[in-house]
Order: sequence, then structure tokens, then C-alpha cells
Amino acid sequence: MTDSDGTGSTPARTDGIFRRGGRLVLRSFRAHPLPHFLGIAGANIFAVAVVGYTVVLGRVTDELILPGLDGGGVDRGTALAGAAVIAAVGVVRGVSMMVRRFFNFTAVARTQRTWRLAILDQYLDAPLSFYHSRPAGQLLAHADADVETAASMLMPLAYSMSVVALVVVSLVSLLVVHPLFALVALVLFPVLAVLNQRYTRSVEAPAARAQAAVGLVSGIAHESLDGVLVVKTLGREDAEVERLAEAAHILRVERVEIGRLRAVYLPFVYALPNLGILVVLLLGTWLVGQGSVSVGDVVRSMALFNMLAIPMEILGFLFQEMPRSVVSMDRLDGVLSVDIEVRPADPPPVPASVEVVFDDVSFAFDAGPPVLDGLTARVGAGESVALVGATGSGKSTLFDLVAGLMPVTGGRITLGGVDVAELGADGIPDVVAPVFQETYLFAETVRSNLVLDREVPDAELDRVLRLVAADEFVAALPIGLETVIGERGVTLSGGQRQRLALARALLRQPRVLLLDDATSAVDPVVEAAILHNLRVEGGHTLLVVAHRLATIRLADRVLFLEEGRIVAEGPHHELLSVPSYAALVRAYEGATR
Repeated sequence: MTDSDGTGSTPARTDGIFRRGGRLVLRSFRAHPLPHFLGIAGANIFAVAVVGYTVVLGRVTDELILPGLDGGGVDRGTALAGAAVIAAVGVVRGVSMMVRRFFNFTAVARTQRTWRLAILDQYLDAPLSFYHSRPAGQLLAHADADVETAASMLMPLAYSMSVVALVVVSLVSLLVVHPLFALVALVLFPVLAVLNQRYTRSVEAPAARAQAAVGLVSGIAHESLDGVLVVKTLGREDAEVERLAEAAHILRVERVEIGRLRAVYLPFVYALPNLGILVVLLLGTWLVGQGSVSVGDVVRSMALFNMLAIPMEILGFLFQEMPRSVVSMDRLDGVLSVDIEVRPADPPPVPASVEVVFDDVSFAFDAGPPVLDGLTARVGAGESVALVGATGSGKSTLFDLVAGLMPVTGGRITLGGVDVAELGADGIPDVVAPVFQETYLFAETVRSNLVLDREVPDAELDRVLRLVAADEFVAALPIGLETVIGERGVTLSGGQRQRLALARALLRQPRVLLLDDATSAVDPVVEAAILHNLRVEGGHTLLVVAHRLATIRLADRVLFLEEGRIVAEGPHHELLSVPSYAALVRAYEGATR
């Protein structure tokens, strides 16, 4: 089972489910007090109107119905008055019901919106490490299913909170009729409360497991669809179906258990108010014979117990939803409690020409071994530098740190003399544009993918597309820049996707351009032309992770990494005297033949 923090276990809870449910309700109240208040006010007015209706019903029985049945006749004015009172009580009940439903649903919808926006804001501000330990399906489940489920106990909230007023007013009303009727209610209500409490506690554990299983199913489905090319080419269709079936079976087992518990408890919850009606009828028959109460009093009391059945069912529904809601809220809190990246309110200015300095930079993932260890280097403003090193030497990690995707664990990185940490997530994109080997394009037009909602003249688009050798293939598309490409750019080749990603980065006019194998799928001749264009274009500091000899030779200087450190730097021809560098370059050269 996977919880909200991705550790694989449900966090231990020292407080009870009712206390957690109360805190969930308070959070919604604090966020949207007015609709909650109006919804509860309407519900309480409805409760009083319900009791008032039973009083009117009893009076009508004694003063209108029974005299009419006895043949004594009824005064016309009395009949009209009775009808008017019944109509007035009905109007109050109807209007208060409308007020309760409208404002309660408004409060729930606004609460869902608030929580969903909070989760999405957290996703935007969370560090990259947050996504390393969480599958995309689980993140989608948090923003969708968990938000919906966390707010589900708020749906019957207004009506449930009116039950208190209804019980108090009902007890007073029954006590006025006869103490024995009130005694029936005093026995009935505690029994219902105990049953609801036992049910709620019993269903908490399977509800928690079921909600975690929802995230598991969502994650597997997302992975299978996102990796459909791998699934089909490796013939894993049956294996993926089996994997999803196993996760769905876990979800089914937990939900069936929840259904079983409902089947055990809820019949008693729904039957008790009707049992109260039967007891009142038997008592009433005896008391009428004794002359202690009237027939109208018995009708009034039975009607009151009948009216109590629905509110008690709603209260039972609240207790049914509470375990699922608090578990989902716990999962959301697991996301909201993650430390977010600090966004400086006013990032410091960075000069037009940017020098990149690595000052004793260290980095490690969590408690793992260091990926970068005391790395120190300087890249001059406008310089073109190639990063060369074996797999795992820290090249891509270094790029992630420059782009502000992860914070350094030691030392610092400066851009034009300004610490990357001071720039924050808002300031770095104005300076740095990274382009990675794995590109992501949206299922939109080519133009939309390039400009990303900014206003860019066609002349500038054409210039940049020529710069990255993408102008010809874009012009050859069915409707050029307005052609809609498939999700992730699936309708384009790998090299075409990489060139569009590079063009998208250049349109931002970055002062530091990071290319992490960003042209690996491009023909070597075309790649050389692109890199040459980038050098001629100038205006930015260029760092390239290089695996091709032609790319390395185009750079002004090479930084050679081994085990997270710069072990040699200088022009390519000078570094050939370093044995390990020369061996790596020969391997690159052999791979491209």
C-alpha cells in the first residue's frame, strides 16, 4: 500500500477519527464560513419547521379530523385556519430546504476548489525530488479522487448539524405530550449514536486501504498508457492487464469489505426510528385508553419519529463518509506538508553577459552517495563549453542544479555573480534555458508549442527555426506552424522533436543555454550545423553535454568529469594527453562510425 508521501505505509495516527473529521470540517468552515453558516441556518430552520409541522398535524387531528369523523361538523373558519397554518409551515420547510441545499453545495464546491488549487500550487512549487518518488498516477489521484473524497463528508454536513437542534426540539415536544414518549426518544438516540460510532471506527482501516488502492490503480493505468509504445513493442499487453487486474482486485476486496460493514450496521440504523414509531403507537394506544393523551398527540408523536428517520439516516451517511474523507485528507496533507521551493519576492538582477561559476558544489540524493563532490569550475560569459564524462559522472545532475531544478547540498552556483538559490524558481527561467534529450511537446499546434502563450512575431519564429534547421520540415507539415502534433509530439521524429524543443528555448532569448544531449537524435551533419549557428548567433553562454567528437571539437573548452569532480579542463586537443579522456573520446569516435 502506498500513502500520500510515497513511502509505502500509512502514517500512524495518535488522534481519533472523529477528532480528525472535526478538524476537516473546521478547515472548510475557515475557508468558506458564509455559505456554511447559511446552509446550517437553513437546516436548523427546517428542523424547527419539521417539529412545528407535527404540532400542527396533532392539532388538526384533534380539532378538525376527529370532530368531522364524529359527525359534529367543523367550523369553516377553523378549517381555513388549519389549512393556512399547514401551508405556511410547508412554505417555511420548502424555502429552508432550498437555502440549506444551495449554500451547503456551494460550500462543498468552493472547498473542493480551494483544496484542489492548494494541491496544484504545491505541485508547481515542489522540488524535483518530490516527483522522483511518486508516480504520475498517484499525483493525479491526489488532485482528483482524494479531493472529491475528502469533501464527501461535507455534503450531509448542514443537515447533520441540524440534527442536534432537531433532537432537542423533538425531546421538548415529546415531553410536553407525555414523558413516556420522551423516554422512547432518550433510549433511541444514544443507541443510534453508539451504532454510528462503532461503524465509523470499523470502516476506517478498509477505507484507508481502499483509498490507497485507488492511487495504485490510477498509477498503473497511467504508466501503461504513457508507455504504450514499450507495452506494444515488447508484447507486454497481457502482463499489463494482469498487473492492473491485481491492483483492481485489491481495491475490490477493500470496497467489498466496506460494503459488508455497511450491510451489517446500516439496517439497524435505518430500522431503529421505525421501531420507535411502533413503540410510540403501542404506548399511545394504551395512553389514549387511559385518557392521558389525545389521538392527535399520538399522531403528532408518531409523525415526529417518522420525520426523525430521514435526519438520522443523513447523520449515518455523514459517519459513513467520515473514514474515507479523513483518510483522503491525510493523503492530501502528506502532499501539502512537503517543503516547497522558496520563491524570492524580488529576484536580484542578473547582468546581460552571464558567467557561470561552480564553487565547491556538492550534491547527493537524500542519504545516498555524493553525485557531485567539491566540483569547482568557471565558464566565461559567452563561452561555449562541453561537459564530457562517463555515464554517472554527474553531467546531467550539474545541469539540473544550474537550472534550479534541485538545490545544491554544498557549495554554490552563481550566474553573473548571483546565487542560483537567490534567483529562485521565478528568476532562473529568465536567465537559463535547459534543453534535455527527452523532449516534451504538447498536443497543440507547432506554434503553441514554440511560443507557450507569448506573443512572438512570425519573423522571429522563422529566424529561430532556421537557426535550428527546423524551418524546412515545419514548412512541409500539412498547415505549417498551425499543424497540431500528437501528444508528446508522437507524430514527429525524435530529431524533429529535439529541434523544436531547442527552438522553444531560444525564443526565450536565454543568457545561459544548457544542452543535455539535446541533439542526440539529430543527424551528425545537421547537429554540427546547429551548434555552429548557435556559436555564430552568440549572446549566450553555452554548456553542452557532449557524446560526439564533432560536438566536443566545436566547443571553446572542455570540462572533463570523473566521479563528480572536474579532473581536467581545457581545449579538446590539449586534453587528449589525459589517458582516461583520450580513451573516452576514442570510444565516442568508435560509436559514431
